[in-house]
Amino acid sequence: MIATCVNYGDRDLALGNEIIRTLVGSTVHGLAIDGQDDRDETGIYIPPATYLCGLERPETYIWRTQPEGARSGPGDIDLVIYTLRRWMELAVAGNPSILTLLFVPDDALIVRSELGDRLRALAPSILSRQAGHRFLGYLHGQRQRLLGGGKQNRVPKRPELIEKYGFDVKYAGHALRLGLQGVELMRTGRITLPMPKSDRSTVLAVRRGERPFTETLTLIDEAAHTLSALVADVSRSPLRERPDMTAVNRFLVEAHRGWWAWSSDQHDERTIHGGTHPPT
Repeated sequence: MIATCVNYGDRDLALGNEIIRTLVGSTVHGLAIDGQDDRDETGIYIPPATYLCGLERPETYIWRTQPEGARSGPGDIDLVIYTLRRWMELAVAGNPSILTLLFVPDDALIVRSELGDRLRALAPSILSRQAGHRFLGYLHGQRQRLLGGGKQNRVPKRPELIEKYGFDVKYAGHALRLGLQGVELMRTGRITLPMPKSDRSTVLAVRRGERPFTETLTLIDEAAHTLSALVADVSRSPLRERPDMTAVNRFLVEAHRGWWAWSSDQHDERTIHGGTHPPT
C-alpha cells in the first residue's frame, strides 16, 4: 500500500475563506540550513456562519506531504490553517508558535488581505506578559526532553543527528531559539524576524553541531534564567499584564460580521450557507 499525505479537515472550506497565510518555522527565523529543512506554513480562515452559530463545528485544516506519523524532511510541506477564533484563543494565551504570525516580514506572507493586516496590527492588544510564562514553560519542557525526561513522544526522532553529534542538535536549537525570543519579547514587546544576527549565529552554531552538548545546555539555561527574571519583574517589560480582551472581542465580532456581510441588525441568507468570497 502506498502511503498518502495527511489531509485533515475541509480543504475547500479553509482555503476558500482564508484571510492570511504565512511562512513560519526555520525559514522566517533565519535558521534554515540548505537541504535540511521542510517548509512550514500557517494560516487563518473564517468559516461560514453556520459553523459558529449552528451545530456544525469548524476544524483546523492540516495538510502534510508526509503520511501520518512520518517525520517531515527536506522539501516537505506542513500546512496548518486555524479558524480565526481558535487562532486567537491560542494567541491571547501566549502560544509561542502561534505568535510568530504577528511578526513575520511582509515577504513571508503567502495570502494577505485587509482583514489579515488588521489582525496583525492588533498585536499590542493580543500580547501580554502571559506570553513570557508560556515561553518559559515550553522552554523548560524542551530542556527536560532534551535530557531524556518528560514526554519523549513529543521529541522528533532524528537518530542520524544523535549518532553524528551525540544529541539532537536541531531540537536543541529550537529550545535555544525559543528562550532567546522569549527574552526579546519580554524586553521589547516584539520578536524580530529573522532573528537578530548575534542570536541567529548562536542558534545556527548549535544546529550545525558546532557546540558540544554541555555548552549548548549552558546557553539554554542562561536564556531560561534571563527569561525567568524578566517574567518575575513586571517593571522590566513593556507588555500589559493581560491581553486587552475588549479590543480582541471587538475585532472578532467585527471580523466575522464583515466576512459574512452582516450588519448589526440584519444578515444575508447566502452567508449562512456558503460564506462570502474572500477579498481579492
